[in-house]
Amino acid sequence: QVQLVESGGGLVQPGGSLRLSCAASGSIFAWYVMSWYRQVPGKERELVASITSTGAITNYADSVKGRFTISRDNSLNTVALQMNSLKPEDTAVYYCNAVHNRIGTMNYWGQGTQVTVSS
Repeated sequence: QVQLVESGGGLVQPGGSLRLSCAASGSIFAWYVMSWYRQVPGKERELVASITSTGAITNYADSVKGRFTISRDNSLNTVALQMNSLKPEDTAVYYCNAVHNRIGTMNYWGQGTQVTVSS
């Protein structure tokens, strides 16, 4: 079992930056692929960015490439999402996700953090 707690959401003006953080506990963090998803009302949850268990490979949605950066610190059991040049369309609830790198059914979610980009 993995517990995930997100923090860092809030209200920011277009063009601004936010840094989301997700703290994990309950299992060996380095065994998990970590991802950030986002969801707006009435739409499906979409993948924003992911990072492999060692941090060697990252993947981004086309809509955030060049603006967002995912990173992890396996010594602190944390994963972060640095969001720059934010746009109103980035407004969503952002969720942290952990999937075991060998057992896909071991899939965990955080409670989500709201990000609002508005002037």
